[in-house]
Amino acid sequence: MIRGVTKFITYAAAVAGVVGFASSAWAQAEVKSATIDAIKKRGQLVCGVDTGIPGFAFQDSAGKWQGLDIAYCRAIATAVLGDPEKVKYVGTTSKVRFSVLQSGEIDVLIRDSTHTLTRNTELSLAHGAINFFTGQAFMAKKALNVAHVKELNGATICVLTGTTLELNIADYGRANNVKINTLLFEKPEEAFAAAEAGRCDGYTDDGGSVAAARSAMKNPKDWVILPELISREFLGSYTRQGDERWNILVRWIHYAMLEAEVLGITKANVDEIKKGATDPEVRGFLGLENDYGKLLGVDNDWAYRVIKAVGNYGENYATYFGPLELPRGWNELYKNGGLQYPLPWR
Repeated sequence: MIRGVTKFITYAAAVAGVVGFASSAWAQAEVKSATIDAIKKRGQLVCGVDTGIPGFAFQDSAGKWQGLDIAYCRAIATAVLGDPEKVKYVGTTSKVRFSVLQSGEIDVLIRDSTHTLTRNTELSLAHGAINFFTGQAFMAKKALNVAHVKELNGATICVLTGTTLELNIADYGRANNVKINTLLFEKPEEAFAAAEAGRCDGYTDDGGSVAAARSAMKNPKDWVILPELISREFLGSYTRQGDERWNILVRWIHYAMLEAEVLGITKANVDEIKKGATDPEVRGFLGLENDYGKLLGVDNDWAYRVIKAVGNYGENYATYFGPLELPRGWNELYKNGGLQYPLPWR
């Protein structure tokens, strides 16, 4: 009986050793990322963004890129390369954005793009985290005297081509027995100009972009944003399938910006908090203990550097969407009734 027990213990120990070795080897192998290696070798992140739209991605009067999507590009460069300035921005239209990513011209696409089933499957693209919860909204000339989307029957609306917007309008029209005509454009600035010139009765896009469109008009008060959202447009980053470790890092960049907001860590106070941190969650987040960074293929100081460089999610939302007078709504933290939440830092 003792011999049998001994044999069983020996066998179990051997199996555990093999499993433990395999798990360790698997973990070490999985941390490797061809994309991260390429970025480090190049010394620069190549980030696909919008050609220019307030809130998400635009160039200021000095030619410097600004916006929520730009903040994510800078955060990724900070995590991988230690420098938020080591980014090459590639402006992409809605029509070509996914082919540019598929071809390898960019490392990541962060361009107010909706996460959908077909993009995940037919286009073989990997979803990052959802960084902006919204829906398709409409802006119309106040002179039309319309208060709801259904009242746009017969109107012509400016729309970007290569998006989910056209299908949403068609589906909405069928469901509500209305006919909304569309005029297609490749770039937001072209659509804005057409609406301003009277070629369209309004503009439609995700809620953030519609707020941006209204702010771009010569007299924003001449335009009204209608209250209904006719779809779910949950926006986030995209990477190519086949490099899961890269996608994981991109996803956790977003969670880091949310975690910092939950913990009350800002760009301004991160150094002070790091000096006196005693809370285990804060210490783990800032790289003072545990090896969370190494599990992601970067160093353990990465989250601290990200917040030091770009700030937390709430700071960036206030900076880029506050001037557009767009309430956070669904983009509030979960504890404030919103949909934004970081996964556990464990």
